[in-house]
Amino acid sequence: MLLTQAKPCSIPNIDSAPVWLGADSPLWYAAYTLPRHEKTVAEQLGLRQVETYLPLYLSARRWAGRRSMIQLPLFPGYVFVRGSLKERIRALEHPSVLRLVTFGGRPAPLPDGEIERLRAALDLGKAEPFPFLLPGKQIRVKAGPLAGLEGRILRRKGRMRLVVSIDAIQQSIIFDLDASDLELAVN
Repeated sequence: MLLTQAKPCSIPNIDSAPVWLGADSPLWYAAYTLPRHEKTVAEQLGLRQVETYLPLYLSARRWAGRRSMIQLPLFPGYVFVRGSLKERIRALEHPSVLRLVTFGGRPAPLPDGEIERLRAALDLGKAEPFPFLLPGKQIRVKAGPLAGLEGRILRRKGRMRLVVSIDAIQQSIIFDLDASDLELAVN
């Protein structure tokens, strides 16, 4: 039996990764987490200097005859992570992060401005989770802080509501809107 000694090899530096890997420009990605680990992941990644965004909403729950208001993730099972290759690797090293949302085997960045529009929309008022809707007629908000946001229109309890779906994670949320601020989106 012949034994050979392993030869040392250089480990490539993550900081010098090619531009096509997304190392230069930090983008937003959706990280899929273990169930009910979203808050812990967001907090722990923050300690690791990884920028995260976890949109929350208030929900009334009843335990032992008492009513409590708790904050729950707007998109259960997902935390949004912003970063270049180095930060994505740091996020994936967290044991509660299962993977990044991918298309064609590659991490799929969210469209530019989608997280900023989501933050602006949540600053306006109350949002709640809504079942993901299959594609149909799309509308676009033409005025106000949500201008440019596209979604599907729905009537509920006599009010106009906009359902905004984030296709990458197959989740939706709903907003109350004035019909005069909407226009039909061209598909």
